[in-house]
Amino acid sequence: MKICEVHSGLTALLVDKSEYDGMWISSLTHATVHGLPDNELVPLKERVDLVEEVKRITDKPIIVDIDTGESIEHLPHIISWFSKAGAYAVIMEDKKYPKQNSLLEDGHHELEDIDVFSKKIAIAKANAGGMKVFARLESLIAKRSKYEALMRAYAYVLAGADGIMVHSKQKVDCSEVMEVGEEIRLKHPDITLIAVPTTYTLPEEHPFDIVITANHLMRASLKAMQKFLNNEKVELASVQEIFDLCGH
Repeated sequence: MKICEVHSGLTALLVDKSEYDGMWISSLTHATVHGLPDNELVPLKERVDLVEEVKRITDKPIIVDIDTGESIEHLPHIISWFSKAGAYAVIMEDKKYPKQNSLLEDGHHELEDIDVFSKKIAIAKANAGGMKVFARLESLIAKRSKYEALMRAYAYVLAGADGIMVHSKQKVDCSEVMEVGEEIRLKHPDITLIAVPTTYTLPEEHPFDIVITANHLMRASLKAMQKFLNNEKVELASVQEIFDLCGH
């Protein structure tokens, strides 16, 4: 399944008409739309509102980045909101709240205790209804060993996770993502595996069921707006193209 990032009704319209199988609502791009850093400053309730906006436009699956899921006390409500809004799945990462974006070169990434995060997965599953709950491994981001990543993955599957995202910011070389993904696939052949190849490229043959293009529409639009404001040449859509896409 190929998934592309959306951050508005307009981007959802574009992806709905594209070859992508579904949509990714990203914490980075959602924060960027607000002109804010990606450190859980934007309340998750606002991301629920974005799911509802996108759901009005598309029947394609919507996968939502819910960061750390915030506190255990709030998690049942948060999960229920996303489920009722129509999300296909949420992805929750195993960092301590508040997290920093995983792609920061000099970021400080403190991982949550395995037992605490496993409890969060169990709570999320208990309140998800038909929505899937995926666990996001941040061990490689935090420069821990692949063995810790695997230990965490197996614990999260045991806690009830429907899938595992293996996250890495390895440049070009994707060996650590492939190794962890293949090990998980051997032990849990039916678990859904997710990759986010932002800084690397996956080979044609890989163990992942879902591959997310995580922030590219935002980055493309940001670059185009910067060029326009700097009086550089930018190809503009015609007003008629807007009418054709959105109606009139």
